Amino acid sequence: MKIETLVLGPVSANCYIVTDEKTNEAAVIDCGEYTRELEEKLEGKNLKYIMLTHGHYDHILGVHDLKEAHPEAEIAIHKDEAYKLVDELPSFAHEMMPGVQKYVPADITVSEGDELSVGEITFSVMHTPGHSKGGVCYFAEAERTIFTGDTLFCLTVGRTDFFDSDECEMEDSITRLYKMEGDFDIYPGHNRATTMEYEKRRNRYMRRFR
Repeated sequence: MKIETLVLGPVSANCYIVTDEKTNEAAVIDCGEYTRELEEKLEGKNLKYIMLTHGHYDHILGVHDLKEAHPEAEIAIHKDEAYKLVDELPSFAHEMMPGVQKYVPADITVSEGDELSVGEITFSVMHTPGHSKGGVCYFAEAERTIFTGDTLFCLTVGRTDFFDSDECEMEDSITRLYKMEGDFDIYPGHNRATTMEYEKRRNRYMRRFR
C-alpha cells in the first residue's frame, strides 16, 4: 500500500491518495481542494473511490471537481453526512466556508462495519461521531493503518463545538480507538501522522484510559 499526502484547501486539511501497487487501484481520502498536483499524482492510477471521513467544508471543497475529472470514482460518505454534499441550508459546512461549494451527491453511503476494497486493500468503516454526527475512520486491518479524519489527531482530538458535534460521543469514539489491539499507523485530517501506541502514551485524551 502506497500513501501519498497532500495538504490542501483553506485550512490545510490532509488529502490522502492510497494506492494498491499490485493492481494500481486507488482511493482519495478527503479532498479539500482539487489541484493540478493532486491530478498529477493520480495520473496512471485507476481511481475507484473518493472516501470522505466527514462533510465539513475543508474536507469536501474539491470533491465536485475531482468527481468531474474521474466520473467512474464513487463518492463514499457516512449516511448521516451525505446531505452536506448537496444541502443548501445554513450549517457549519457553509456559513464558515471561505470558498464556494459545488454540490455533488454521494454515490455510496456507508455505516459502521461496511467495507470498501481498493485492489487488495480492504478498508473497514468505523463510525466515530463526536466532531460531526457522521464522522468515520477508515481502517485497513492487514496494513495496520487508520485514516481518522478529524476524530483523532497527533496529541489531541477533534473539536466538539460545532452544530453537529457532541463531546460525549467524541469520548465514546476515542475510547473505541483506544481499545483497538496492537499498533496502527494513524493518518489524521490535519497535521502530522502518528501511531496508536504513541497516542496511547502521550495524548491526554487517551492517557486517561490507562
